[in-house]
Amino acid sequence: MHDANPHVFPHLNRAMTAWLMTELGLEHAEADRLRVHYWHRYGATLLGLMRHHGTRPAHFLRGTHDVEALRPGIVFDRALLHVLRRLPGRKIVFTNGPLHYAEAVLDVMGMTSLFDGIHAIEHSRYAPKPRLKGFLHLLRDYRLTASRCIMVEDTATNLRTAKQLGMRTVWISRDAAHHSFVDVRLTSALQLHRMRWVMNR
Repeated sequence: MHDANPHVFPHLNRAMTAWLMTELGLEHAEADRLRVHYWHRYGATLLGLMRHHGTRPAHFLRGTHDVEALRPGIVFDRALLHVLRRLPGRKIVFTNGPLHYAEAVLDVMGMTSLFDGIHAIEHSRYAPKPRLKGFLHLLRDYRLTASRCIMVEDTATNLRTAKQLGMRTVWISRDAAHHSFVDVRLTSALQLHRMRWVMNR
């Protein structure tokens, strides 16, 4: 929904490294290495910190996701507002980010009223996508039937789990790779209106 690559992801990486330096007493290089190591091993730096350092998730998420610092870096296309407004059905944000950050992003984009809910990392009990546990919490919390869901993602690996559960899948990517678990590939979220055939199957 927004492009986190230019500003948000670099900011979060710097913030997490700084948090590790402060909380664990590490030098910059070691903190940065540990951040990346936990991210690769567990799918989220937070999980490694919880497992090996007893880190309280809320403390980490509040300390690294400074909404006011991140707001200016949120890049998005305002035309998406009109595309989403035209799409039928309930819309739920399913994110590996914390709730306060997801709420801020929707607020900046002017899209809060378009969504029926936010399923953030807290609601997944800190099991990030593509882990099955987070998906199961989503389905249970919103009383959803997987076969009636369509998951729209820009990260292909997250769609693998969705497909295993019986969801239909839409991959937003310019990558020409083929994945058997992807039903539709679009190069932009602005093309979502073209997937009505997927919704009506």
